[in-house]
Amino acid sequence: MRLYPAIDIKGGQCVRLRQGKFEDVQVYSDSPARMAEHWAAEGAEFLHLVDLDGALAGKLVNEEAIRAVTAAVKIPVELGGGVRTLENIEALRKLGVFRVILGTKAVEEPELVAQAVERFGPEHIAVGVDARDGLVATRGWESVSRLTAVELCRRMEEMGVRTVIYTDIARDGMLQGPNLAMTRKLAESTGLEVIASGGISCLADLEELEAAGIPGAILGKSLYEKKIDLREALERVSRRA
Repeated sequence: MRLYPAIDIKGGQCVRLRQGKFEDVQVYSDSPARMAEHWAAEGAEFLHLVDLDGALAGKLVNEEAIRAVTAAVKIPVELGGGVRTLENIEALRKLGVFRVILGTKAVEEPELVAQAVERFGPEHIAVGVDARDGLVATRGWESVSRLTAVELCRRMEEMGVRTVIYTDIARDGMLQGPNLAMTRKLAESTGLEVIASGGISCLADLEELEAAGIPGAILGKSLYEKKIDLREALERVSRRA
């Protein structure tokens, strides 16, 4: 299993939200780049970045901080938040982002996802499947669609997507454990690589995900609140690409 330390960027700072609520924010560092260096030094092989301001604005906002992160570390970085066009993806790739995550557009304009996969390659495109009560949320989690997480994953698979990041919004930042049942369901009902996100609180959560065949997990608040030690976690779970 591959572990992805999360760096959520708001106002150029590294923060964490609870259940995606922008008014419930905690700042952990004023330098996302230094935080990236820290996780790389701890053994991280891949970083997960989110431009929170971009997710709300519908455009890239924290470009300076993103550029600083990719310049600071040699490991690959993925990023989502505010990606709405092929030009956005091109700009992020030029900033050094290895994999770009599409969220809102996957729901509102799925043909854009197909175009992105064809143009940039499936290894450089992922889709964020963020759900509240099983329904996919968009636009910085401010809107909830009528599309279920399973339906979206199946559509994305048809578009050539290989990797999705599944987040149960109600569990995000709450340290109450991931939605293991739905994560497993998405993986078993598609041929997609499903990366788990939201609620992971301890090593036992990671071991359960790994036992279920989930190839990756994003760690956010559990790292920042020292519930999980990254080095220990990397030793406990096998690392699969």
